[in-house]
Amino acid sequence: MKFKQSSLTVGELATGHGLSVPLFHIAGKDSQAPKVFIQANVHGAEVQGNAVIFQLMKRLEQMDVQGDVTILPLANPLGINQKSGEFTLGRFDPITGVNWNREYLDHQIDVASWYQRHCELDDKALIAAYRAELIASCDAHLNQQWGVTTGKRLAVTLQQLAHQADIVIDLHTGPKSCKHMYCPEYDVSSAPLFSIAYTLVIPNEFGGAMDEAAFCPWWQLTEHMNAVGRDFQVPVAAFTLELGSQELIDLEDALTDAHGILAYLSHRGVVADKVEPAQMPRYGCYLKDYKKYHAPTAGLVEYKARLGHILYSGETLANVLRLDRFGTNEELTELVLNQDCVPILHFASASVYQGTELYKVMTNLFELYTS
Repeated sequence: MKFKQSSLTVGELATGHGLSVPLFHIAGKDSQAPKVFIQANVHGAEVQGNAVIFQLMKRLEQMDVQGDVTILPLANPLGINQKSGEFTLGRFDPITGVNWNREYLDHQIDVASWYQRHCELDDKALIAAYRAELIASCDAHLNQQWGVTTGKRLAVTLQQLAHQADIVIDLHTGPKSCKHMYCPEYDVSSAPLFSIAYTLVIPNEFGGAMDEAAFCPWWQLTEHMNAVGRDFQVPVAAFTLELGSQELIDLEDALTDAHGILAYLSHRGVVADKVEPAQMPRYGCYLKDYKKYHAPTAGLVEYKARLGHILYSGETLANVLRLDRFGTNEELTELVLNQDCVPILHFASASVYQGTELYKVMTNLFELYTS
């Protein structure tokens, strides 16, 4: 079974040339199996997701695929081509300054009224009707008389694809980062299926990212239905996987992450082949315990803490060198934290302003287990 390639138009350049990206689709054998949407490279420098997609597609073509799989690498051509010298920028829309991954649509559907109009439908028909509502909402937003920004057009076009799926996986990386993932609270039992040691457990709320745009409308509907006495489970799963550091491609490491995705898809019945999760310790922390550490002083930073390893209270996080303070007690400043944590990512540059978001660290970790 082979992937079929088409293209998706996501905008236009000032010259009038269309912006299109490659789109791949493989049709599953079972119309009842979950449908999958996977995208990568919404941020220009975050290229490793494309390597994972390559390895994943190679393996899927040799497997017994039950559910439809739609894959969109290179999702943001504007961000990918936003270069400065040898570096890729592409995290923020250069026109508006908005993060490309915070442009998705919050539908703000009145779920109580919507459900009242559709409460006679069985679960299957209700899911189909709500999905059609979400897709139509995207379409209406894209075609409103006042128009939308370049970033919003890109995001909502991708969101329309995501709303057609039961499983949505968005592939990213950090600046300098170890692997970690974002998983909603209602679905935390799924996190150990992926080959990722650290999981951020996020509230079931909309914050602007693709994973939240995919699952939040369904969580809101589920909450209301359960409140009025109808037993209903959230039918959509959505995750963001952070696959290490930006500006790097590692095809061998991509095999590990492709295996983790396949283990999840196997568990969900998307592929009939049995793929077991990797044997590894896994830890989580709630988003409220994911702390940002800002540089208390400007200077040149020696990053000391090892990403993905515990940093004990009082150990050196980083050193800040100030040559303008040479010969004083401020020439070298040791930065320490007063609690145990696991550093997950740090700023890409060694040259920082005061107030730069220097590190992100997980605190109050707990172990996650494969069920």
